[in-house]
Amino acid sequence: MRISRRHLGRLAAGLMGATLLWPALAAAQDKPAPFDNPGDVEIALVRYLSTGDFFQAYLSGVEAQAKALGVNLRVLDSRQDAALQSDMVDQAIALGVDGIIIQHGLTESMKDAAQRAVDAGIKVVAFDVNVENPAIPQIEQSDRDLARLALEQAVKDNGEAWKAGYVYVAGIAPLDRRDETWREFKAKYPGIEEVAQFGTLDNPIANSVANQARSVVTANPDIQVMFAPYDEFAKGVKIAVDEAGLSSSIKIYSADISTADISAMREPGSAWVATAATNPAVVGQVSVRALAMLLAGEEPGASVIVPPTLITQADLNDQDIKNMEELSAKLPQFAHADVAMPDWMPNPNE
Repeated sequence: MRISRRHLGRLAAGLMGATLLWPALAAAQDKPAPFDNPGDVEIALVRYLSTGDFFQAYLSGVEAQAKALGVNLRVLDSRQDAALQSDMVDQAIALGVDGIIIQHGLTESMKDAAQRAVDAGIKVVAFDVNVENPAIPQIEQSDRDLARLALEQAVKDNGEAWKAGYVYVAGIAPLDRRDETWREFKAKYPGIEEVAQFGTLDNPIANSVANQARSVVTANPDIQVMFAPYDEFAKGVKIAVDEAGLSSSIKIYSADISTADISAMREPGSAWVATAATNPAVVGQVSVRALAMLLAGEEPGASVIVPPTLITQADLNDQDIKNMEELSAKLPQFAHADVAMPDWMPNPNE
């Protein structure tokens, strides 16, 4: 058989094509089951809290990572009904999902529900709710660091002695962890005097907190700092402080951030001067990635922690940051967390 130059050219082209195709084939082969056939994978997000910008952004992150993985996502929203959230876990079990993300909730109502899912052979992760189960990884924003960063800024701005109002609702895991740091700070700085504690999760949360805060600032006009370690709390406090004409004498420190929060912090003369936050969309992505690792037979770790960033009013003004997109662009550490990110995991941000 005579091999012409044309045959050699075709053979070379074929070999080159195979060479170029090989990395893609290898990558596909490297993706572990069940994600080598992801259309067959179904996961459920069972939510307790959904009101506010943080939770909308969190959901968008869950959706983006699920799409990048090619899995089917069901969203079950209990709207702060603890009994309904427990029932929704049972609904997800009955639907035969492969994995469940439990997002917030109360330990007493979710502990048994989470165990039922595990007993059914379903992989489970929990974000900001302690289900007291060693088989279930806990996704956290490092709530103690969120509180610490905000309170360190409060001490930097106001010194070691001031009168404080504190917004808190017990029984919610992230708020309980932030409360631990608040109590540690009061012990470390005995000059910090908590003159009022209040808080509610009644919807709409910001307006309900504002109703409480109006009474608090009227009764305690000497408050210098409001520690409101959840942005819906901070929004409510800011409404009351603005209405009372106390924006120049009270400073608000919080946790979490959104485009609406950025706008509120950048208002001329705003009392809201600092917040510590993770990108809620990134936290949503990490929640899905940790669950995907479990489904692939990998271990994300018992505690999957997304590190926070301190964001001050001065940062936002100096860099002219107006929204979450600009915040991610100008503070790269806010845009992506290299957490629960094995080599095979697709990055929805690319």
